[in-house]
Amino acid sequence: MEFLHLATLIGILSAVWAQNPLYPPPYKNLALRGRATQSSTYSGISNAINAIDGNLDTNFYHGSCACTNLDVSPWWRVDLQRPHKISQIVITNRGDCCGERLNGASILIGNSLENNGNNNPSCSEINYIPNGATQTFQCNGMVGRYVSIILPGKQTYLQLCEVQVFGVPVSNIPTCF
Repeated sequence: MEFLHLATLIGILSAVWAQNPLYPPPYKNLALRGRATQSSTYSGISNAINAIDGNLDTNFYHGSCACTNLDVSPWWRVDLQRPHKISQIVITNRGDCCGERLNGASILIGNSLENNGNNNPSCSEINYIPNGATQTFQCNGMVGRYVSIILPGKQTYLQLCEVQVFGVPVSNIPTCF
């Protein structure tokens, strides 16, 4: 009887994972436990931590988005506390206006804080995410402690409503002998 319950539970979990490929096991949103910072803060409701609060609300004025001041090369970064093998980054853009401000941003992953982490290797570039939309960027196992998003060479605002980072700690990566 216990075997049937276990088999049923495994079947249900498999169905859920199959329908939601953004969150395959054992990957978890690592950003939720991270520490976020950014080049500056636009107002009291746009702190860096808002982009890793787990709230997918895309209305800036509801207080769940991060935004910098009008900076040259504005950046945002999350410290995952230790190196991870990153499978993907999922970014949710602001929905109430100005989504084009994210166009041209670089997503960087690495272990260095040189130049605020903005010298780390590139995972991807954000070409376009519509207002209020969410997009997934494959990082194919890049290893790093820091995930940064920067708009290099532009004087603009950097705004992010949610950044999700999926991967596993480096110490949990199986090795073959």
